[in-house]
Amino acid sequence: MAGKLEGKRIAFLVTDGVEQVEYTRPREALEKAGATCELVSPKADKIQGFDHLTPADTFQVEVNLDQADPNIYDALVQPGGVANPDFLRMDPRAVRFMRAFFDAGKPVGAICHGPWMLIEADQVRGRTVTSWPSLRTDLRNAGANWVDQEVITDRGVVTSRKPEDIPAFSERLIEVFSGARVGQAAKAQAQARR
Repeated sequence: MAGKLEGKRIAFLVTDGVEQVEYTRPREALEKAGATCELVSPKADKIQGFDHLTPADTFQVEVNLDQADPNIYDALVQPGGVANPDFLRMDPRAVRFMRAFFDAGKPVGAICHGPWMLIEADQVRGRTVTSWPSLRTDLRNAGANWVDQEVITDRGVVTSRKPEDIPAFSERLIEVFSGARVGQAAKAQAQARR
């Protein structure tokens, strides 16, 4: 996998409450494959990671959301943790940032509670996705076909259920992100849904 993502720039959209391993382990895998990854956050300084409900490490914000330009990134990863995507989906800037990736036909990955952001950006309608089980009803109500599988890819969107799925999630991110774009058909479908 080394070098497969050489020259790719990946944004991780994160704030306080992120499930730490859902940020750190996929980032490590993408960087090992050659990508440049950046923590994008509405916070200005540091964010607080969690190990389930226990505070874990803090991480330096590399790009403030107000200065983040989705055009410079090849793909986006949305880690979970209950609080992280819940805070982000209430921030219109974060939702616009995510939606810009879909509008440009760029691939997006979301794990665990991360698909809440996909719902908020109105990008699950007609897609098959997975997530932490408690999001099943939310995703179905938003028009998704929810399945209980380790990793799912549908038109450039990679989703997984939980931390135990991270190896499969990371491998699929590398596979999908190495293609850089999901194509004009997916871009047209995203724009048609808006």
